Amino acid sequence: MAHASFDGLRVLALESRRAKEVEKLIRTYRGEPFVVPFMREVPLETQNAALDFIRDLLADQFDLVIFMTGVGVRALMDIAKTRYDAALVVDALRKVRIAARGPKPEQMLRELKVPVLATSEDPNTWREVMAKLDELFGTSLTGMRVALQEYGASNPELISVLSERCLSVTKVPVYQWALPEDLQPLRECVLGITTGFVDVVLFMTAVQVIHLFQVAEQIGMVEQLHAGLASMVVLSIGPTTTEELTHYGVIPDFEPSRPKMGFLVNEAAQYAGKLLKSKRDHAVSGLIPTHPAAPADTFMPKPGVRRIAESTPTMAGFRDGLLPMEFLHELSSRIAKADPFHEVLKRVLDFVTIMVPCDSCFLYVLEGEKLVLRASKNPHTDLVDHLGLKLGQGITGWVAQHREPVAIDSKASEDPRFSAFISLPEDRFEAILCTPILCAGRVVGVITMQHRLPYQHTAIEVRLLSTIGFLVGAELERARLETENLQLSDRLETRKLLDRAKSVLQRDFQLTEEEAYRRMQRESRQRRKAMREVAEAVLLTDDMRRSNS
Repeated sequence: MAHASFDGLRVLALESRRAKEVEKLIRTYRGEPFVVPFMREVPLETQNAALDFIRDLLADQFDLVIFMTGVGVRALMDIAKTRYDAALVVDALRKVRIAARGPKPEQMLRELKVPVLATSEDPNTWREVMAKLDELFGTSLTGMRVALQEYGASNPELISVLSERCLSVTKVPVYQWALPEDLQPLRECVLGITTGFVDVVLFMTAVQVIHLFQVAEQIGMVEQLHAGLASMVVLSIGPTTTEELTHYGVIPDFEPSRPKMGFLVNEAAQYAGKLLKSKRDHAVSGLIPTHPAAPADTFMPKPGVRRIAESTPTMAGFRDGLLPMEFLHELSSRIAKADPFHEVLKRVLDFVTIMVPCDSCFLYVLEGEKLVLRASKNPHTDLVDHLGLKLGQGITGWVAQHREPVAIDSKASEDPRFSAFISLPEDRFEAILCTPILCAGRVVGVITMQHRLPYQHTAIEVRLLSTIGFLVGAELERARLETENLQLSDRLETRKLLDRAKSVLQRDFQLTEEEAYRRMQRESRQRRKAMREVAEAVLLTDDMRRSNS
């Protein structure tokens, strides 16, 4: 085996929980480590799904429970303690068949003295989980009621296979993954890769890939990130991470002989230097490196390091945001909170810009014959609730009038439907995607997304935005009508207070109704108070005088 040394190479690792351990390993092999947190595990907005699972578990409603992570075992028990006796939950787990994805959940379960019937083998992807279940249960799976403790995101492929082979499948989410609160270190990672500051990148989970590209999208550097990764050594810990890299168009140079962190760092130290030199020599000579599965005369790793298998561009179990049921659940959970009108608009805007990254996003609401700007991704406090468009005016007005989406990839200002607004700097942006928001067959609003640079909108993005327009229409209309009703109720209440205050002034100062009203108007202007506040002050003074008399 070759001597393992990075020889001073700069090694980037995206790691949160085991950051110190990774950094120490890289230094041990004479590398210069840059270890950056890439995610945080956060509680779900509601734990109802996990609590429902525990209720059904106690009622003997499951035949098999699959645990995917050790963190998930611990999180589930923490949730259980909020409502149930933990001992009863552990007893219920002992009564059902238990499967574990690899040693980490198995270890946590054994600490609870819960026997594990099946444990998947390396590299512990969902495929190894299914292989172990097929080996143990075979066709008897068809009669089983299965519960699946999930990662920080759903695994659509595993769920699909289980649904086909089992009587029922219940997803049990217990936590979710989110970007770190401080994104600056990840932004610096992207810049470091794009400027050639990094020599080697170690990817140890698929979610690291997703979050790195999410941040690159936010700062508009996806193409530069691709170019930077192509000029350095990119290593994947195993098939699931490799699939996610491939999904983003990045072919890793190799996987370690075993999908373990120690093996990854050791074998990276052995071969990264030669791989990097070969890659950069090819770049200087103008040659394009071949696929890692090609003959080993390019920059293939030496014997002892397993070549990566051919991958298909799947979502790798971490990217099910566009799956119909998950998408509907995510969107409905955001808008079904019966919040005030502007809060609903903000939720819709947040969701839209997460699903389809953009530089600008406006949400217009149809009020009478005019589209009024009611929400904006970029700060426009002087325009929100004030800027109005006529139906047919500009691309946004055209979409509302014709009730169909418009996608323009470049030079949007040259489109004949375009109409400029001096107060909106976004009108100088290159690309635009605009879709109507519909309710009961009529337009209630428009979503307009813009990009500073030319942007090729995919068919999926156009359909996605249109789908969002269909789904949020009814909620948008409900919130708008509810707000109007509240405003009407407030105006009626104000009118009643004004009438009562006028009566007090007429009685006390022998004024006519008009004179009493003008006196309150004068007080309102001089004191810079609303008429309602003046009326309330008059009534309060009258009540105090009555109570003292």
